Amino acid sequence: MRLFSGKISPIVEEILDTLVPAEDIELADREEAKMDLEAVLKEFLRQEREILDEARERVTREGLGYGSMNKVRQQIAKERNFPPPDETLPYILEQLLNMLFHSANVEEIYADDVTLRKKITAILKKHMDVESELDREVRARIKNLTEGTAAFEVEYEKVLAQIRQKKRLD
Repeated sequence: MRLFSGKISPIVEEILDTLVPAEDIELADREEAKMDLEAVLKEFLRQEREILDEARERVTREGLGYGSMNKVRQQIAKERNFPPPDETLPYILEQLLNMLFHSANVEEIYADDVTLRKKITAILKKHMDVESELDREVRARIKNLTEGTAAFEVEYEKVLAQIRQKKRLD
């Protein structure tokens, strides 16, 4: 699962549109609460980008092969107490809940922790599980090419980039 910058606003809108009418939370100022939650997600992406940039820099500086990029990135993430890719969802969920509990723009929280976690997790999963959806859409568009060929790989990346740009996922 991956968080895309283009999904930040829809995620936050859906969280608020789910929690407020169900009277799970009461807001003092919806726009400010929205900005608070968006800030959490934007900060996550900023840190993720910063770690990736540092990993690239280390790989280049130390003359390591591109194959070691993932290992270096994981090492940097561990140094900064940033979650590995398989723990992204729980980490983001925890950050969002902390923001809800500590935001001056959230007047009251009526729902228990478990209820909030279930509702927000469902929303995050829906918006972050875009990779498999993108893969299906790309494969449907290039179904006339044989998988594993150079032409397939080139066209796959080209169509994937077009779809990401169209859906503002970059």
